[in-house]
Amino acid sequence: MTQRLLPMLAFLAALLPAAPALAQQKVEIKADLFTVDETTQAAVFTGNVVVTHPTVTVWAPKVVAVYGSGGPSDIESFEASGGNVRLKTADQDATGEKAVFNPGDQLLRLTGNVMVTNASGTIGASELVVNLKTNVSTFSGGSGGRVTGVFNSQ
Repeated sequence: MTQRLLPMLAFLAALLPAAPALAQQKVEIKADLFTVDETTQAAVFTGNVVVTHPTVTVWAPKVVAVYGSGGPSDIESFEASGGNVRLKTADQDATGEKAVFNPGDQLLRLTGNVMVTNASGTIGASELVVNLKTNVSTFSGGSGGRVTGVFNSQ
């Protein structure tokens, strides 16, 4: 069991929204509880979870990594949830209720009262989808909602 956990922890770097070249870098994960369910192929971190990667830090009440038949190096999804999710890079700070990253399609979805702040200003939306292949970010207001932005003039 321990031999299976170590590769999975090392591989969690690939789950985070970072360039593939950075995927092999050190990732530190802190949580109140860590459970691995080999039946469902899920690694679950709960309680004050902090995932620190060289390019991003994620805070959430719960983080779940689901891996495929290839084992811990075959990550299918990474989900941070619990209503108080934060992702911080050197340039931006983003908050929402849930973040889901799927390595297969390289899409990061942040949903639920999304707020993104950087030096240029602040954008609020119901959902943010970041395509890491194309570097395109799309904010949407959801059903009947609107995207709001406050920008700093130069």
